[in-house]
Amino acid sequence: MKVTVNDEDVQLDKPTTVAELLARMGFPDKGIAVAVDWSVIPKSDWHTTLSDGARVEVVTAVQGG
Repeated sequence: MKVTVNDEDVQLDKPTTVAELLARMGFPDKGIAVAVDWSVIPKSDWHTTLSDGARVEVVTAVQGG
């Protein structure tokens, strides 16, 4: 199974949830926004299993001025 994360192809051995993918890729569990196939996914739905070919975008909040 293959998904795309921030324009990078990622090969998965088994069905994977959004939360599992984020942990595997080292993203923090706070301060980020996640979209799957162009729809923002609230943290309460990160248990959703990704489908083959899903496009995942992860945006990290950055403080500054």
